[in-house]
Amino acid sequence: MRTEKCQGRLTVYFEDPFWVGVFERIENGKISAAKVTFGAEPKDYEVQEYIIKYYYRLQFSPAITTDVKDAKKNPKRAQRDAKKKTMETGIGTKSQQALKMQQEQNKLARKERSKKEREEESDRLFEMKQQKKKEKHKGH
Repeated sequence: MRTEKCQGRLTVYFEDPFWVGVFERIENGKISAAKVTFGAEPKDYEVQEYIIKYYYRLQFSPAITTDVKDAKKNPKRAQRDAKKKTMETGIGTKSQQALKMQQEQNKLARKERSKKEREEESDRLFEMKQQKKKEKHKGH
């Protein structure tokens, strides 16, 4: 029996004018990400409540292959690294790629849906014009 590791990470940063959270999930050597806009700066307990209530409703991007590193760090080193990451702005490139891919897929789906709706509307208008023409000629 083989067990797989699943890792998760949440990065909260300020992206003018809102606070944004990026959830990263590494599962079976693949990373996927989801972006959440918080608005005002979230408190720790608000972030925790959000994770508890909405984590399973998040729409993660398609998975991208990544290298998973097993690193056991000194807790103080981990704390310093976490502080350094919070000072930096932006998110990891793999996460950015995953979010961009999700955005592109949503964009294509939206374009396809709106094109279909436009075609249906034009067909409906055409049928109405044809019907009106037929009704005009019935009296002659």
